[in-house]
Amino acid sequence: MTAAAPPIVKSTRKERTAWYLYDFGNSAFASVIYLAVYSTYFKQVVVGGAEGTRLWGLSIGIALFIVAFIAPILGAVADFSGAKKKFLIFFTAISAIFTGLLFFVQQGDILMGMLFFIMAEIGYRSGQLFYDAFLPELAGPEEMGRVSGIGWAVGSAGGVIALLIILPLVLLIGGPTIVRFSMVITALFWVGAAIPLILWLQEKAQPKPLPAGESYVSIAFKQVRHTLATAGRFPEMSKFMIAFLVYGSGVAIALEFAAIIGATLYGMATEMIIVFAIIVQVTNVVGAYLFGMLVDRWGAKRSLIASILLMIGVIIWIYFNTTQIGFFFIGAAAGVAMAGIQSVSRTVVGLFAPPKQTAEFFGFFTMVGRLSFWIGPASFGLLAAGAASYYEAQGLAALPAEQQGLRMAILAIGAFLAIGLVIFLTVNERQARAAAHGK
Repeated sequence: MTAAAPPIVKSTRKERTAWYLYDFGNSAFASVIYLAVYSTYFKQVVVGGAEGTRLWGLSIGIALFIVAFIAPILGAVADFSGAKKKFLIFFTAISAIFTGLLFFVQQGDILMGMLFFIMAEIGYRSGQLFYDAFLPELAGPEEMGRVSGIGWAVGSAGGVIALLIILPLVLLIGGPTIVRFSMVITALFWVGAAIPLILWLQEKAQPKPLPAGESYVSIAFKQVRHTLATAGRFPEMSKFMIAFLVYGSGVAIALEFAAIIGATLYGMATEMIIVFAIIVQVTNVVGAYLFGMLVDRWGAKRSLIASILLMIGVIIWIYFNTTQIGFFFIGAAAGVAMAGIQSVSRTVVGLFAPPKQTAEFFGFFTMVGRLSFWIGPASFGLLAAGAASYYEAQGLAALPAEQQGLRMAILAIGAFLAIGLVIFLTVNERQARAAAHGK
């Protein structure tokens, strides 16, 4: 019996380290902006009340609608021009600049708070497209799950460290100025972690010569049309994208509104929300590593099913939970589940995409993901605010009405997850991999 051939290493340790470290800094944005600080600051201080929840959902929706529109074009341009790294650096700079500018947002600065966040979010989400598209250049199919999982775990660790830097300042000094200064810390943290990628990660794709009379944009539109026209060749990928759109909407709500739920339902102050976010990020590391290993052992489909089922259990738990301590345990479980869903979904695209169209397919993955981050939070914000208005009209005081509205809206998370899971169950992983390689 012959020994199995060792996996082909597609990249150096230095290149993988640079890729991991970018996620290390990138995750500080998600941890500070969504999970811990800015979302609640915007909702409670900048705006206030149920209107803050609605405008937070609207801001996310506007940003993600723009990203969903431009992502396929950007992906196609990157495939043709061999410029993933340049695009990644550009959008990282945009996001870091506007994240730092959030320092100037104070009570009543609603338009400024929305505009700066929308610009930071566009940069953050667009950059992720190009970051993800490097995955097939760094790892072969046999190790893609492990590399993706490690990247997610290192990223989650970066989110924890960013929060641990901010938490002592909030505890010892406190006040709105420190909350706003955490935006500057986040921007600097991200830029510092991105430097190794700028220096070490090499672009392996070579630019293709432009035909006469064509530009990168015109070629991009043709490639997008070509991808849509040939979608019938990849039916399993198409089914996965539909499923991802639906269950991703549930994940988007949980991520974008976790801090608002904690503050509104359980009366958690900023320092407690930061502790909650640290717990989520620590278990995110565990979940990313665990599901990265499971992909290589179980396959992508079974691993993703397990992570979605775990998240559905979390939503059932949070709906019935009434205690602050229970919410901390919920956060721990949610961290594992969300890491699994997000990291395995990224791996699925890498496994299902044709090798010569990776950035293009990751562009569509980003478009679908951003649509889910638009549909989910926008739906949740409108549903929560609408339900709060209804309960207030029935005689409840403002805060109890807002709390009851949030609880009703939480049911939407479970619905998105369950429907997406049912669709995903129809995906044939073996056929999808074969189609990607023309078999």
